Amino acid sequence: MASTAADVLIDTLADWGVEVVFGLPGDGINGIMEALRTRRDRIRFVQVRHEESAAFMACGYAKFTGRLGVCLATSGPGGIHLLNGLYDAKLDGQPVLAITGLTYHDLIGTHTQQDVELDRLFVDVCQYNARVMGPTHVENVVDLACRTALSYRAVSHVTIPVDVQEMPADRGRTPRNVAGHTSEVHARSARLPAEDDLRRAAAVLDAGRKVVILAGRGALGAGDELEATADILAAPIVKALLGKAAVPDDSPFTTGAIGLLGTRPSQEAMEDCDTLLMVGTSFPYIEFYPKPGQARGVQIELDPARVGLRYPVEVGLVGDGARTLAALRPLLARKTDRSFLEQAQTGMTKWRALMDERAGRRDTPMKPQVVAAELGRRLRDDAIVACDSGTITTWWARHIPARRGQMHTVSGNLASMACGLPYAIAAQIAHPDRQVVAFVGDGGFSMLMAELATCVKYQLPVKVVVVKNDTLGQIKWEQMVFLGNPEYGCDLQPIDFAAVARACGATGFTIEDPGACGTVLDEALATPGPVVVQAVVDPFEPPLPAKITLEQARKFATSLVRGEPNRERIALTVLGDRIRELV
Repeated sequence: MASTAADVLIDTLADWGVEVVFGLPGDGINGIMEALRTRRDRIRFVQVRHEESAAFMACGYAKFTGRLGVCLATSGPGGIHLLNGLYDAKLDGQPVLAITGLTYHDLIGTHTQQDVELDRLFVDVCQYNARVMGPTHVENVVDLACRTALSYRAVSHVTIPVDVQEMPADRGRTPRNVAGHTSEVHARSARLPAEDDLRRAAAVLDAGRKVVILAGRGALGAGDELEATADILAAPIVKALLGKAAVPDDSPFTTGAIGLLGTRPSQEAMEDCDTLLMVGTSFPYIEFYPKPGQARGVQIELDPARVGLRYPVEVGLVGDGARTLAALRPLLARKTDRSFLEQAQTGMTKWRALMDERAGRRDTPMKPQVVAAELGRRLRDDAIVACDSGTITTWWARHIPARRGQMHTVSGNLASMACGLPYAIAAQIAHPDRQVVAFVGDGGFSMLMAELATCVKYQLPVKVVVVKNDTLGQIKWEQMVFLGNPEYGCDLQPIDFAAVARACGATGFTIEDPGACGTVLDEALATPGPVVVQAVVDPFEPPLPAKITLEQARKFATSLVRGEPNRERIALTVLGDRIRELV
């Protein structure tokens, strides 16, 4: 039986099916920690080394399970640290509940220690946000917080003063607050659009000669329907990053990713199409869509507010991706002209050959593409891959193919560094029998690498592959290619990540010879427990766009002329790459 307000909080979470809470103890949540201790047979508490990691883990847990992710932090600085991971969840539409402590209820707003009104601070990041006013208020707000997060795939926040946490559970109930008047029922709709909208969408798609499907996060789990629809429409499937695992990369219908780190066939398909079918995506880079007026558009989207957000579509279908495609497909006429799809497939054959050539290099310093491709070949069919943000995202997008049954993700709209390892930890906790790999750069990994100790503490067999080039590569190339400036402030002090791994109690490997890359990865993936592989790569290998514009080439040249400190080596690397592609 619940005896305190904190007991009620934890019991309510358990009623909602919560099994894991990620967090860091503190004196502002002592009552909650005691409730977790006495209920550790129902809810597992995972101690992290930084509250930002707890929020990333809650987001990753939601991404890899579809369930509610929960993070916990103390008052003041602890709660503040959650914000980056919570914004990651908000921008990628993941159901996450943050629980924080406050100072004593009668000292709030009096400049006492750690007096930060976290409910005010969290206003922008949350769909639901409440301060607990007393013990009998807890069940009401926690029920609503969980329901809101799950129903709207959004962030909820509940903050509770430290003294209220330890108050008797039944103290101070008002006449209108009838005991037991809430419930933990999560109601779901059929998530299907109207019949007339389906017919209008079918008419638009049937009229198109060159149809492209753009699939994003909302298309995950709709792979069979996507491929069946693509077959009827003779349409290539272009994937936003969060939709990487929507269809496997060996599917004859996909041209892979879109955007700066996408493929040339994807970009050309978008440039040449006359009809666009968007499925569960708000891919943010508008410049990679067809030009307004070029193509007619249909959009399948759960959130009606996002229909027409990126492209002026004619028909919006509000519904679940898989269910809506299943309802739409019988209304479509099979296209006999397959030339647009065949053109994309021919382009993909050439693109894959180019990627294989880049990944087959054996010169030193080792190219990052080598590491990605060698890892991709060795991943199990049940692998879960958590990628970080930076140039590492390019190598993941282009050289680690998503196979049927695998899960892949990254920080999407926030594109935050440091997410890779926390995501992987959450994935391994949620799926203890699956292979989990964090594919990270040295810049992002070094931000939260203390979580290696978390892997060791909980004996999580996460494999971390660190592509080490001692520079903030994405920022460096943006400075040069998009601004025409020499790189500045991007070089990193080298860290021996294999030694860090051993210091934390994990296993560490180092790869420098591309000829030995596969062998070392075989050994690392077969090693029990947490493992770090640091792959030392060429810092001057650029993650160039699939199609370089004249303006990008001009600014790149300008950056060299204006005093880029590594201009000779960069110029030679880029020139060498281009010569290899042409001969």
